Amino acid sequence: MASLCFQSPSKPISYFQPKSNPSPPLFTKVSVFRCKASVQTLVAVEPEPVFVSVKTFAPATVANLGPGFDFLGCAVDGLGDHVTLRVDPSVRAGEISISEITGTTTKLSTNPLRNCAGIAAIATMKMLGIRSVGLSLDLHKGLPLGSGLGSSAASAAAAAVAVNEIFGRKLGSEELVLAGLESEAKVSGYHADNIAPAIMGGFVLIRNYEPLDLKPLRFPSEKDLFFVLVSPDFEAPTKKMRAALPTEIPMVHHVWNSSQAAALVAAVLEGDAVMLGKALSSDKIVEPTRAPLIPGMEAVKKAALEAGAFGCTISGAGPTAVAVIDSEEMGQVIGEKMVEAFWKVGHLKSVASVKKLDKIGARLVNSVSR
Repeated sequence: MASLCFQSPSKPISYFQPKSNPSPPLFTKVSVFRCKASVQTLVAVEPEPVFVSVKTFAPATVANLGPGFDFLGCAVDGLGDHVTLRVDPSVRAGEISISEITGTTTKLSTNPLRNCAGIAAIATMKMLGIRSVGLSLDLHKGLPLGSGLGSSAASAAAAAVAVNEIFGRKLGSEELVLAGLESEAKVSGYHADNIAPAIMGGFVLIRNYEPLDLKPLRFPSEKDLFFVLVSPDFEAPTKKMRAALPTEIPMVHHVWNSSQAAALVAAVLEGDAVMLGKALSSDKIVEPTRAPLIPGMEAVKKAALEAGAFGCTISGAGPTAVAVIDSEEMGQVIGEKMVEAFWKVGHLKSVASVKKLDKIGARLVNSVSR
């Protein structure tokens, strides 16, 4: 049986084919995939700040979407993080200081080298070649840590966009995703399926990492799509959940997941919420290894489907469960059943919300001119 080496894109990804008539079974490497690179200065002349301060917002995201592990994700409306960034003469030129962290958690480090927002902000400053201005940053967390909703990516996206905005929006979305990837690499792994939709909005396909190649997937505006997000009182750190992944998979599962991921992309482009749900529910590689680590997850998925959801899976690394439907009213009913299942089977309290697709991504909320 052929198999696939299954690791994060920050590590080599290799396809393996067994030698003919091996005894004992041997595997031959057929190809090896990429290694990440760091950001570089992209602006010839250091820009001056056009604002004294800015406030930005970046949305929550649903990564993987079932079979799209590390290459598919989308942004969801209403939930996310805020960053307030100021030109600060008391901060050494070319550096950034984190002044305050508020919201769902205050236990994050204020050392910018050890904070998602700080790392992304520094990477963006490096891209812009900022050497003459010091900045201070406030982070307001709207997302809990380890929720499976792209908490680290939301902080990184809001910070990268804030730096870009305060210096006159010199960088494009792909450059900002690269800045965010610097943060993600140090926190949860070099994967863009949270940071790309957090910055760009909508559905995003990561076609390649080296060089970075992002493909926005436009869900038709006339079609309805709602995400039922149910977050239990349980933390699932991304690094821990990635460590649980298999190192090899059967070829038959690789083929199956590839076909389901292709169906998911087609469903997004066609606005087919039913097919999207079926594909999202069909992962045979990642979900089967992660679901047992989240108390009650299998029962929650079953409850969602029985209540009428088109599909259900784990959002990102979990523990949030995500179901899809085309009616907000129906989404509320499905959410109630999922919450009930988390409590009855997993003995976990949980909170449900029904959200639309965020088609904008990270954005400027307000600014103060010089």
